[in-house]
Amino acid sequence: MKIWAEQALLNTGWARNVLISIGAGGRISDVQFDVAKSGQHIVGILMPAPANAHGHAFQRAMAGLTERRGPDPRDSFWTWREMMFRFLDRLTPEHVEVIAAFVQMEMLEAGYAASVEFHYLHHQPGGVPYANLAEMSERIIAAAGQTGIGLTLLPVHYQFGGLDRRRLSSGQIRFGNDPERFASLYDAAADAVALLPGDCRMGVAPHSLRAVAPETLAQTIALTDGPVHMHLAEQQAEVDEVSAALGKRPVEWVLDNLALHSGVTLIHCTQMQPHETEALARSGAVAGLCPITESNLGDGIFDALRWFSAGGNVAIGSDSHIRISLAEELRTLEYSQRLRDQSRAVLATGSLSTGRRLFEAVVAGGALAAGRAGGAIKVGALADLMTLDAEHVNLTGRQGDALLDSYIFAGDERMVRDVWSAGRHVVRDGQHIRRRSIVAAYGKVMRDLGQSL
Repeated sequence: MKIWAEQALLNTGWARNVLISIGAGGRISDVQFDVAKSGQHIVGILMPAPANAHGHAFQRAMAGLTERRGPDPRDSFWTWREMMFRFLDRLTPEHVEVIAAFVQMEMLEAGYAASVEFHYLHHQPGGVPYANLAEMSERIIAAAGQTGIGLTLLPVHYQFGGLDRRRLSSGQIRFGNDPERFASLYDAAADAVALLPGDCRMGVAPHSLRAVAPETLAQTIALTDGPVHMHLAEQQAEVDEVSAALGKRPVEWVLDNLALHSGVTLIHCTQMQPHETEALARSGAVAGLCPITESNLGDGIFDALRWFSAGGNVAIGSDSHIRISLAEELRTLEYSQRLRDQSRAVLATGSLSTGRRLFEAVVAGGALAAGRAGGAIKVGALADLMTLDAEHVNLTGRQGDALLDSYIFAGDERMVRDVWSAGRHVVRDGQHIRRRSIVAAYGKVMRDLGQSL
């Protein structure tokens, strides 16, 4: 397959009249520029498509249900979590598959080519395992088979309710496994992922320092040769609990006790001190940022300026999926820095506009977080590609970096026209190729859940 683009963002920068060839395994086999218009697909603006680096699919169906204040005068993540626990007790495997397909469809239509599923909903209500230990994992996998998204599945190890090793609460009981049962679950899920296209991956996710004993972290991580993800330093209450139990703040403990590299992604990192930010950035680990969800939950502001200045890797995820929008995630990240610093174009450099720097960072970092051979338009990379509507009124006459700035700061997912995931053309003319059936099934699930809630 060949795609010709009037403008394309290559790993070397913007180029004109570019012809991309896609070969075996959905990888880019050739890139030419300054060539005459040709190929099966003629597009105006072609860019690499990032991975959505962090999410819990089932939470999409509760978007909009947590915007009332709880009994605590100061509502927070912790009161939101109680609503989440009540909600998930209604979910069946059939529900989860339909919701996951809808989430993945929305990701693709927003410009993401891949999804990293931080998957912790394992068991039946009450905590009894399904006869098939990987039942819920297989539902996420089946959704990916339907949507064509590039999936990185991260089964989550969740053992305790806190650092005092208390038993899981009734709301957490569907998540829990001891190390031995979790290893069996991981193996069963890996067998199912192997049936998807070859670009799909397995990894593992020890949930957090609160939920996994420090001495079993290495055992959990050793299960995989793929990506490793963990929540870290999201809330001040978490920082306080870790500090009291382990004698160090979460980031300090991780820096001292884990081997960090680009295959490790630490999610949120909104409660860090300057020295922690700089040291964690220099470790090579990826910061998995979820600006819309972090704003919705009141988590705090990630210190992106300091992180970038120290050479850190970043990826973007939509986490709770209250809103799935690549442009808005990047816009929210930049605007948080502006509000904190009372400045403008905080993450721009002398040579790169704000949009260009943000976009290229999350494309490269998303590939690391997903363990995916994408991250750029170049020979050998997976053909994870997106196009923008060159005829959109807000892009008229724009060239180069101004296209990205206009898309991120003046546009949204309605500008996205096509998406390829490892060469699979799954979004055409702005819509997923199976949108009608996916939306119909999701609507039925929402009606069912609405009645039960």
